[in-house]
Amino acid sequence: MQKIISKLLSPATFILAGTLARILPHPANFAPIGAMALFGGTYMGKKEALILPIAAMILSDLVIGFDSLPMRLIVYGSFLLMVPVGFWLKKNLNLKNIILSSLAVSILFFIITNFAVWAFGTMYAKTSSGLAECFLLAIPFFRNTMLGDFFYIGAIFGGYNLANSQAKKNNFRPQAVLIREKLG
Repeated sequence: MQKIISKLLSPATFILAGTLARILPHPANFAPIGAMALFGGTYMGKKEALILPIAAMILSDLVIGFDSLPMRLIVYGSFLLMVPVGFWLKKNLNLKNIILSSLAVSILFFIITNFAVWAFGTMYAKTSSGLAECFLLAIPFFRNTMLGDFFYIGAIFGGYNLANSQAKKNNFRPQAVLIREKLG
């Protein structure tokens, strides 16, 4: 029974739940991927933290569909850059830093992806005013990104920590706690 509970409390379980949430209908950019990357960096080893969020993106993109290859690579790259924010958070874990990290990953995604839309797309002039227009028109998407990140980070981090606190009450040490203790 403890092995089953340990598997259910695994960080990978929470990332897979986030993948399912990405497939469900939602407002544009209100998605769990930034939260998954931050959570992975915080609670998983480096290899797993980098692999699982990208694997989750690819799996959900198989259902949702892919846009252009350059944009997919940029989006995936932006999520890979979020994982080190989680590595930092692992060493500085508190509510304030979770909130700041959530904001940081939202801003990172906004800057990288909108710069790429301007640089590689055809919608905006390749001028400073075209770049400004691109960022200006993306503000509603940024709002949704921030709201999605805050919501999913709260749900994933909160759910994970609640499950772990319940496990501790029952004198059970989940696999992720043991991994985190081993990693330091």
